Amino acid sequence: MAKDNRITLYDLQLASGCTISPFVWRTKYALAHKGFDMDIVPGGFTGIAERTGGRSERAPVIVDDGKWVLDSWKIAEYLDETYPDRPMLFEGPSMKVLTKFLDAWLWKTIIAPWFRCYILDYHDLSLPQDHAYVRESRETMFLGGQKLEDVQAGREDRLPHVPPLLEPLRQLLRDTPWLGGATPNYADYTALAIFLWTGSVCTTPPLTEDDPLR
Repeated sequence: MAKDNRITLYDLQLASGCTISPFVWRTKYALAHKGFDMDIVPGGFTGIAERTGGRSERAPVIVDDGKWVLDSWKIAEYLDETYPDRPMLFEGPSMKVLTKFLDAWLWKTIIAPWFRCYILDYHDLSLPQDHAYVRESRETMFLGGQKLEDVQAGREDRLPHVPPLLEPLRQLLRDTPWLGGATPNYADYTALAIFLWTGSVCTTPPLTEDDPLR
């Protein structure tokens, strides 16, 4: 059980110190939802394996009184299973299924186009020692060999196409304060994390000032 109500979280950060990963963002909110204090281990894209003693090459990672838990989804499940006396992140199996659906929809609707609109900013704002890794990994793994500069170019023409696709989310949030109903749950943190990811790297606003999603 968490010693002194504290859990260690391995972060993934930009040069500014801001969290870059939506998976880490949702984990931060999950830990806060459960009422834990966090001991943050800072760091960027490179050196995660060294920071975690070889246990993981990706963040987030948490350590709860000596127990290591990897992957944001597994962390959320672990927190509910280990601390059922604290506010739940998932109210039953059906909420897990619906949250996975929401996550997939948001990634296709928001992350995919915004990733291509901010990928060079993503690189430029990362820690200097991460620049080479970010460029090589993103160009090779996600962009089919295209240069970051070429992918981000012309984003001013593409950005206006994304907000209309988010109308189902706007309409839902007009009727309820949270996706979880009267109180937030992991679905809310999953959605919020994507906007926080975008906010951490966008040098051009993705939403207009009067958009209620802001």
